[in-house]
Amino acid sequence: MDSTGANIVKIRPYRPSDEDAVIELWSQASKLAHPFIDGEGEGAREAKMRDIYLVKADNWVAETDEQVVGLLGLLGAEIGGLFVSPQAQRLGIGRLLVEHATTLHGAVTLEVYELNGSARRFYDIMGFEETGRYTDAETDHVLIQLRLTT
Repeated sequence: MDSTGANIVKIRPYRPSDEDAVIELWSQASKLAHPFIDGEGEGAREAKMRDIYLVKADNWVAETDEQVVGLLGLLGAEIGGLFVSPQAQRLGIGRLLVEHATTLHGAVTLEVYELNGSARRFYDIMGFEETGRYTDAETDHVLIQLRLTT
């Protein structure tokens, strides 16, 4: 904690030893954000997260009190994943992770499901602008493409 009693958030590179904590927070956050996707946060989607995204993306974690509470996955300047533990949401952790991405890359892009209202509000507040839409072949749900220019 800092002198005001607030928890200090540290952003650091993902380590393989973070895998279980990251998968748990991703699963919880995904189920909360994407209840419209069958099997979200588990099964084949979890395997894809473990075997592809945690291996191929440039991943960063946010931690407080040495507990992983956020995950930022970057594919170049694209935010491929932004997840915050449900218990740590609305504390500014998502904002810090987006700011970290823009520090690294300047302008960033991402995609968000049209039905994910809370994430859409967050990205709107952060200043992202819509650049396109399409229907995701895997889930049959509309994805909105967004861009943030710093």
